[in-house]
Amino acid sequence: MADLKSLNGTGAQDHLGQPGLLLRAWALVAALTLSAIGPVQAQAQAPASAIVMASTTSTEQSGLFGHLLPAFKQATGIDVRVVAVGTGQALDTGRRGDADVVFVHDTAAEEKFVAEGFATQRRNVMYNDFVLIGPKTDPAGARGADIAAALRKLAGSSQAFISRGDKSGTHAAELRLWKAAGVDVTATKSAAYRECGCGMGPALNMAASTNAYVLADRGTWLSFKNRGDLAIVVEGDKTLFNQYGVMAVNPAKHPHVKAAAAQRFADWVVSPAGQSAIAGYKIGGEQLFFPNARP
Repeated sequence: MADLKSLNGTGAQDHLGQPGLLLRAWALVAALTLSAIGPVQAQAQAPASAIVMASTTSTEQSGLFGHLLPAFKQATGIDVRVVAVGTGQALDTGRRGDADVVFVHDTAAEEKFVAEGFATQRRNVMYNDFVLIGPKTDPAGARGADIAAALRKLAGSSQAFISRGDKSGTHAAELRLWKAAGVDVTATKSAAYRECGCGMGPALNMAASTNAYVLADRGTWLSFKNRGDLAIVVEGDKTLFNQYGVMAVNPAKHPHVKAAAAQRFADWVVSPAGQSAIAGYKIGGEQLFFPNARP
């Protein structure tokens, strides 16, 4: 959101009388109008030295941006205002021209975004992996390194599973994994399959409070504190690979976007400096994301 300066009408002196009151009234109307503006108009109100980035909840909630964006600002002087939503919503934000740059993790959807002309280029930035989280006692017997086998066991049990259900990159990956396991969750939904329509942190909180299973990105899991009796049940399967990409929104589609500043971020995050900053982000000595931009 754009910073809104307080408008108290001090520019209209009391000796102006009624006109001064009118000016103060208009100032109040303007302040109320600006306060109602959502992420859609945020970039239009932002200073020239700031850009809006639509990104995933995992990059925000894992704490990565708190580490990464100050380094980018120090290098360029450019502020980045983050709109953290699911990947699907982030891409739609870019499609509307309500963000200058998009940083998400659903390669197929990102390639479609480029094919539609909303960006001219998609670049790999980093990766981590997904993990299946569940009760430490693993009542479904899902523990192991085979995610397909684990999901089939879950489907055959009465154990609760929390789905993000928000068209995010994690939700898209979850649906792909169910399909690969031969389970049609759209046809077999039961009270045990719960869609929260929420971000990764809230989904993990729901799983912790109900002792349910949930698919999570490792970065958010490592930064998540309210684990209760949850633990990693499945990890290491190659199909759990989780790639992130960056795209500057195409000014040919939306001439008002801050294309030059957005491209500076896209170039910086794949540069040696940006890649080093990503590699340097750790929690408890454990690296959360692994840079893999192509030279």
